[in-house]
Amino acid sequence: MNRHKGLEWALVQSKLEANAEKLWSLHEMERTGGEPDVIGHNKKTGEYIFCDCSPESPKGRRSICYDREALESRKEHKPEDSAEDIAAAMGIELLTEEQYRELQKLGSFDTKTSSWVRTPPAIRKLGGALFCDRRYDTVFVYHNGAESYYAGRAFRGSLRV
Repeated sequence: MNRHKGLEWALVQSKLEANAEKLWSLHEMERTGGEPDVIGHNKKTGEYIFCDCSPESPKGRRSICYDREALESRKEHKPEDSAEDIAAAMGIELLTEEQYRELQKLGSFDTKTSSWVRTPPAIRKLGGALFCDRRYDTVFVYHNGAESYYAGRAFRGSLRV
């Protein structure tokens, strides 16, 4: 409840019931281990913001590189998929660094894992991609080659309903 104080669930539920494709996206977030929850409400647009709130990066989305270009650039030992492709197929968006930092205000996430975040085009153009985690009670942002992948790295997504 601390993630969505003051929100009336009946209003959230009616929005979900009116948007079956968004409900499907939430199901995919849950199915892949994201533990989605409402973390905000945009009063201007009326949208509710859902985010992956699993303590560690979602298990069903780990060992993936950043995007399609990175996936295709690997000559051997390719991961099964990429964060951007999976997010698009699920109908959700990768968190930005700013959104990731806001999420961390609601709890301690990724204390043993890490999560890809949306990478600025200038960094991506040079072959890099960004990821974040929480260590020593501090949120860190790092970089890797976009084609890299690790068993402890996935991505967190958001969905506006």
